[in-house]
Amino acid sequence: MKQKRTAKSLMSEYFIFIIFAVLVIVLTCLKPSFIQPTNLVNILKQASINGILSFGMMFVIIAGGFDMSVGSTVAFAGILAALLGKGDYPLIVPLIVALIAGLVVGIVNGVGVAVGDLPPFIMTLGTMTAVRGLALLICNGKPVTGISSAYQAIAASSIAGIPMLAIFLVIVIIICAFVLSKTVYGRRVYACGGNLLAAKVAGINTTGIRISTFAIAGLLAGFCGFLMTSRVTIGQPTAAESYEMDAITACVVGGVSMTGGIGRPWGVVIGALLITVIANGLDILGVSSHWQKIVKGIIIVLAVLIDVKGKSKKN
Repeated sequence: MKQKRTAKSLMSEYFIFIIFAVLVIVLTCLKPSFIQPTNLVNILKQASINGILSFGMMFVIIAGGFDMSVGSTVAFAGILAALLGKGDYPLIVPLIVALIAGLVVGIVNGVGVAVGDLPPFIMTLGTMTAVRGLALLICNGKPVTGISSAYQAIAASSIAGIPMLAIFLVIVIIICAFVLSKTVYGRRVYACGGNLLAAKVAGINTTGIRISTFAIAGLLAGFCGFLMTSRVTIGQPTAAESYEMDAITACVVGGVSMTGGIGRPWGVVIGALLITVIANGLDILGVSSHWQKIVKGIIIVLAVLIDVKGKSKKN
């Protein structure tokens, strides 16, 4: 019986990894070009920005929150970075401005939720709309062009064949995984999501922790805005629409519980890759892009359903 339970728990824990491996094998059999190095590099580039965004979302969800504004924050930060990235300033300037812009949006969200006691969905839905409007206002609704070649080279360059975007993702993964698993702060994030009242009674500054998770999400969204502008070579106020849904999907598929307190970084990595592989595979197979949204919607519902049913069984 014990061995059966162990096998069952292992199967449950690594189910997403098995699904990912099976999907890669099936796509390779259906379309051998899927496994070509050029396509794999393309997948890495596509997954990198969504992966970084997903790790910010992971902190918020584990702490019991929710952030609908990260897509708009990416566009907002990208516009500011593009305006400052035309060669008049060192590259560090648009990077810092993009990070600060994302951080400010994140702190506003965190204060609204943790201090104003607003539901995370309502608060971040409001900032999602307002920040998108701000991005459109700054550039009069027009794309910002003419960024410097040095700025464009950030996303276009690679080291030993590995895209710089993927290297940035790995750095973010290492830092976030260390913070969550090896620090007191990480344990407090899990505690807030597991039981907010119990965390307060234990003496944890739950207000500060919750604000900080939104700040992390905003900071990483600002970084994504900087990287996206480099990749597409323009600042687009309508960029990153529905990216928040991709980030949420990567989290819930990767095992992060929507009720908070549960989630592992490696699961989010696989979740982000899975979403990208599905989109890339459907494109290669010539399937309409509209199906991608349908598939993502089904995946979200199934992942949350499995999470809810799993928790009810434990209870």
